[in-house]
Order: sequence, then C-alpha cells, then structure tokens
Amino acid sequence: MSRTRTALALGMAAAAGLSAASVTASAAPLPLAGSTTVTPAGDSFKATLSGKATFKAGSVTVTCTVSVATGTVPAAPGNTNPAGAVSSPISPPTYTSCTSSMWGVTPTVTTSGSWSVSMQNGAPATATMTVPVGGLVVHTTGLATCTVTAAPATSANVPGSWTNGAPSSLTFTNASVPVTVTGGFGCPTSATTSTFNAVYLVSDTTDPAQQITVGP
Repeated sequence: MSRTRTALALGMAAAAGLSAASVTASAAPLPLAGSTTVTPAGDSFKATLSGKATFKAGSVTVTCTVSVATGTVPAAPGNTNPAGAVSSPISPPTYTSCTSSMWGVTPTVTTSGSWSVSMQNGAPATATMTVPVGGLVVHTTGLATCTVTAAPATSANVPGSWTNGAPSSLTFTNASVPVTVTGGFGCPTSATTSTFNAVYLVSDTTDPAQQITVGP
C-alpha cells in the first residue's frame, strides 16, 4: 500500500474512532434535576419528630424521642427552581429525652450553626438536610465519657425522602453521617460514620389549614 493510501486509511480510522467516541459520550448524558416548587410560598413550618430518632456509631445507639426544627418556605419566586431543588434555612434541630444503649450512660445532644433543608420534586420527592461543620455533638456521661461530633471537617448532606400529606413527612432511613468519636473505655472511637434514622411531620405554622407541599 502506498504512503498516500496508508495515510488516508489511518486518517479515516482516526476519524471513525473520534466519531464513535463522540456517540458514546453523548449516549449517556448526565441526568438533569427536574423543576421543584415548594408551597405555600413564604409560610413558616415546623418539623416535629414522630416516634424516635436514633444515632448509631459503632455498637452504641443514642435514641431521642423529642426533636423539633423550624423554618420558612422561600417567598415567591424563590420557592420555585426550574432545574433543581429549593433550599430553606432551618433552626438547628433540638434533641431531648435521649437514652443510650450503653448501661449507666447518659447522652446529651447539642446542635448549633446554620442548618438547611433542600427539597427536590421527583418520584419519590427527596429532602436533603445539611449539617454544618460540628453542628451536632453527642456527649455522654456516666460509665463512659464520649464525644461524638457530626460533620467534623466539612458540612454533611443527610439524604431523606419527602411525602406530601396532611401533614407532610420527612423521613431519614439509615442515612450515613461522617463523625469523629473521642473518649475512653467503652467509646466507639474507631467509628467514622453514624447511621441516622428519624421521621418528621412537617406542619404549616403560618396557616395550619395549609400543607407544606413539594411539587413540579
């Protein structure tokens, strides 16, 4: 084969390869987030724990039966995002009436910083709670003195699901949260994540006859 024909063949092969790569790259585009609207715009809401919230780090589980957070749906047009989630700042959730799976140990949960929740319409709709750096700390006293700090290095996004209803609900099922654990004997110091479970009922406090709803 002549040099000219060889160069032509190589050029055609290279062009075919580039064309095939382009088809492959365009065949699997990244999914786009759908539109989201949270209503009623501008209304305040209250998220109240239903049942119990659990934090499990290693073999130790802390269970709390009282938890509340408050927030406000963004005013229009901020309550609508044509290509993604709608985010709202919330108060740091309070956690009280807490017990530990370790005998003789009393836990205390403190929260601080700028928390938020973002809602994304879908099937199912989702809600992601953002914990700021060091925004949740569990401290135990008694037979074991331990400190568990959530989101120790950077803020953490805790994934949950949203269900419209009367009232609507926000559910966290085995959500993983990065933690550091310090302390002595009995403390799960090797744990780097905590598993969080909770269900919150979300009510409209501006107009109790209305429901906080996530839609397209």
